[in-house]
Amino acid sequence: MYNFENKKIVLPKSNSFKISETLECGQCFRFEKLGEEKYTVVAFGKLLLLEENSDGSVTIYGADENDYKNIWENYFDFVTDYDSMKEYLAEKDDILKNAIDYAPGIRILNQEFFECLISFIISQNNRIPMIKKVIKNISEKYGKFICEYEGEKYYAFPTPDELSVADEEGLMSCKTGFRAKYIIDAVSKVRSGEIDFDKLKDLSYDDVKKTLMTIKGVGPKVADCVTLFSCGKRSAFPVDVWVKRIMYHFYFNGEDVGVNEIHRIADEKFGEYAGFAQQYLFNYARQFQIGK
Repeated sequence: MYNFENKKIVLPKSNSFKISETLECGQCFRFEKLGEEKYTVVAFGKLLLLEENSDGSVTIYGADENDYKNIWENYFDFVTDYDSMKEYLAEKDDILKNAIDYAPGIRILNQEFFECLISFIISQNNRIPMIKKVIKNISEKYGKFICEYEGEKYYAFPTPDELSVADEEGLMSCKTGFRAKYIIDAVSKVRSGEIDFDKLKDLSYDDVKKTLMTIKGVGPKVADCVTLFSCGKRSAFPVDVWVKRIMYHFYFNGEDVGVNEIHRIADEKFGEYAGFAQQYLFNYARQFQIGK
């Protein structure tokens, strides 16, 4: 449900969408905070401005009704019933209920595949501020200019063809570090059709993950992130340091277990909703420094 008026999209107040909680939970990197619940977002070659109003509704600037229906409704996953999903998960697991109650406004974004893939390759052994900086550098160097807003110039993330001109030296100048060679391999495999999003999205979760891991430098965690955030595989359960800590702390009595065992428990407890559970748990662990 939304209203379109004067080139603005107005969304009613929702217990399942908070701008800050959705953007700052570690799943995306092309956003800037301008004020309290006021953010810019760059995605699909476009710039959006989102702002929460005094009554809790959210106004989206920079999108016409056609773009909203064709891009942003799916990007923000507004077609999914989060209220029912959260109720289901909370009833099954008290720990997860606390994580959901802490940030009930998280939604999983459906991101553009190529940008998501390169972004999570960059994320390896990296902090979020630096990930954002590297992606911004790559966009400014190789992507198309979108527009200028309040003195800031915004660029689209480059397409595979645009990024194919980048060599290791050029990517290193964007502060990619050792990840440059992985990015080059990813670009090559996407351009050759070896990694084809249109084919991937129709595969099973396991097959998508295996295919992505044929890219140099893409391990289980990066592959899981891409399957979850761009391929729509909501049973994916990315395991990074924070997810390990909260799982050890709450589900294994502090015992250091293997990633396969974490995945087994996640599948057993959360099933097809494991990806949603991961986002609530990851955010909760990071905010409260659980297990650090």
